[in-house]
Amino acid sequence: MRMEPQISRMGRRSFLFPAVILCSLLAGVAIFNISSGSPEIPLQELGSIIFQRTGTDLQNTVVWEMRIPRVLLGLLVGMMLGAAGTLMQAAMNNKLAGPEMLGVSSGASLAMAAVTVLHLPVALIMHPVIALCGGLLGGLCVVLSARGSRGAAGMLLIGMSVSAILNGLLIVLIALATSNDVNLLYTYLLGSLANRSWDHVLSMLPWTLIALPVAFMFARTLYLLQLGDEAAAGLGIKVLRVRVLVLGVCTGLVAITVAQCGPIGYIALIAPHIIRTLLGTADLRQILPLAVLAGGVLLVTADTVARLLFYPMEIPVGVWTTLLGGGVFLLLFLKREGGGGND
Repeated sequence: MRMEPQISRMGRRSFLFPAVILCSLLAGVAIFNISSGSPEIPLQELGSIIFQRTGTDLQNTVVWEMRIPRVLLGLLVGMMLGAAGTLMQAAMNNKLAGPEMLGVSSGASLAMAAVTVLHLPVALIMHPVIALCGGLLGGLCVVLSARGSRGAAGMLLIGMSVSAILNGLLIVLIALATSNDVNLLYTYLLGSLANRSWDHVLSMLPWTLIALPVAFMFARTLYLLQLGDEAAAGLGIKVLRVRVLVLGVCTGLVAITVAQCGPIGYIALIAPHIIRTLLGTADLRQILPLAVLAGGVLLVTADTVARLLFYPMEIPVGVWTTLLGGGVFLLLFLKREGGGGND
């Protein structure tokens, strides 16, 4: 009887330490991001410029209208991707699963590309709805195609095939576009947080406040699903229904981010792995909140690199996350194959 409170306290300590580390990293990277560039903001003046707007007109405009919205949007997008990756890996019981492989990102990207190429009169606030419809269509194609398959592996393979088809349609759409549209699509499809404003943050915030709590509702069910399909079914869980529902939630999480800044790959894959390594547990109730935070830290850090490494030239953040994530994915795959595990 005395062991339970002790174990609870130990679990709480192991949870709080990574949380403190991630919050500290986020604060440090955000401050560095906001203060760096042209004009450079001295750290001793940054606080007063943020809270009292005591800087020059140029400093106040750059900090409040350009850098702070960009950091906040990166945080929100990263959080959504971290949640989507965690849910998808748990639902598929496969640590290599990600929204890039289940038609969600491709479907949302195709829908947004269609808006650009066809010059559809869609307001900024409706972009998440358009991307959501495209992502749902891509996810629905996977679910309907996978109805006859057994297990998560079949759904993943079908998802990769659907993603390839949607990417092919995207290329066809780009071929039909004008040169000006192609330039717009090029930056968008690489994934970028450049030139984002408070309008993008305010458009993203309501979706985040709705989607993240819904994602947390699945934590306990997915934790049980990781025991295996048969064991979960024995506990009364409707495995296929849960997977379809989670796929729908993940579609919403990813589609909203694609609408705001294009497809940013591999944040959803990496964030849960970092947290599982730090915590040393498979308990999704602990992993999910920290993976959400880790996703935000990863994307804000990657965007800081994208903005400053080759300054004043900027390489879109999606390029950096793909380079990093592709390498991590390869290492994870080789480790899995070498260990012969069933991750």
